[in-house]
Amino acid sequence: MDSSGPESPGEGTGGAPGPSGTATPLEQALHAARALILADLAAGGVAEADVVSLVEESVTQRRWWVEQWPEGAAYVAGLVAQDVQDGLLERYGRWPICPVCRTGDPHALDVDPPLGADPHWVCAEAGVQVAAVGSLGALPGFGTGRP
Repeated sequence: MDSSGPESPGEGTGGAPGPSGTATPLEQALHAARALILADLAAGGVAEADVVSLVEESVTQRRWWVEQWPEGAAYVAGLVAQDVQDGLLERYGRWPICPVCRTGDPHALDVDPPLGADPHWVCAEAGVQVAAVGSLGALPGFGTGRP
């Protein structure tokens, strides 16, 4: 059987590399989301093995989700960020802690838009955009370790 035809595994499914070995748009979106979230976790000093596992779990779940709705590929980074944030909250506490508000109780940043392209970390209390998802490391003084 000729494997270069349209019935080749991965071709058109978004899950595996195409025939030329290049990543499909789905894989590109998942890899980009993983890299952005890992960058933010590293910037915050919390990219430990158990936390990285949260990222991998989310990427696995979101792979299925975007296979069902390919138009949602642009939303994967924000969704993975929220998944990891939720997982950290359940296990350790709030993350990432807002670096903008210096008074009052510490609070986490939110992902905005919650379901949309070009996600950013925002402080809902101050009403400001803090950084693009994946760019927390560019903030001066960001990163205080485990939540």
